[in-house]
Amino acid sequence: MFDYETLRILWWLLLGALLIGFAIMDGFDLGVAALLRVLAREDAERRALLETIEPVWEGNQVWLILGAGAIFAAWPLLYAAAFSGFYFAMLLTLLAFIVRPVGFNFRNKLADPRWRETWDWLLAIAGLVPALIFGVAFGNLFLGVPLRFDETLRIQYEGGFLDLLHPFALLTGLVSVALLLMHGAAWAAAKADDVVMRRATRALRVLAPTFVLLYIAAGAWLAYGVTAFALDGAAATDGPSNPLLKHVTHGGTWFETAPLAHWANLAAAVAILAALAGPWLATRQRHGAAFVASALAV
Repeated sequence: MFDYETLRILWWLLLGALLIGFAIMDGFDLGVAALLRVLAREDAERRALLETIEPVWEGNQVWLILGAGAIFAAWPLLYAAAFSGFYFAMLLTLLAFIVRPVGFNFRNKLADPRWRETWDWLLAIAGLVPALIFGVAFGNLFLGVPLRFDETLRIQYEGGFLDLLHPFALLTGLVSVALLLMHGAAWAAAKADDVVMRRATRALRVLAPTFVLLYIAAGAWLAYGVTAFALDGAAATDGPSNPLLKHVTHGGTWFETAPLAHWANLAAAVAILAALAGPWLATRQRHGAAFVASALAV
């Protein structure tokens, strides 16, 4: 029988695998949709580009559903706070996810250019919005979210939607957007026809260094400009999680207090090298390898 500490580690590993899977698998079709009007200039090109992700996008979103289910199963208080306190941000994300299948199904119902242009814009926006919101959300995790518990463990969010738009969180949102656009361009370079493939390769040469610069800027800000949180004292490992039994101090930096800071540095180096390798591989017609490199950056 597993003890509570082992169960926590297993659930964190499961949640991490699901979120990473979602970022890699659904990230490229979000990026393709966001780049739809950039990579494809004509209706036939846009239709062909969308057909590269239509067979897989719905299955890719299952990673997010499983991730939300894992949060609900292991940390119901966290689930309650995320889906009630961040209601407006969640609403925007869900609306974007609703627009995508509607756009895929309705775009080609009419041959009217204005009809298809409208759906192309909506699909591009529906690709950008989740990428931005997810990045902003992760930025706010480092900044700290104003959640309060009472003695009965009822949780309340003591902020508003605008409180989430901290400059650092907006920067991490831009990092997320640049990353998924790069991932989508790598997919398009590997799957689209010659004309779109060349445009995607050129876009990849711009998006990869843009992501790297934003990523380094966010990392430097996190290392020197964001105050960290640390657990004061030993964690109670012999019982279920109870936030009222923990005391957290606010001070230092994340790279000083985080127990996995060295691994984070290694992961950052891998992401930067993989992102820079993507354009180099794509220009040498090794588009499959370029897509794998972009996935490693994610």
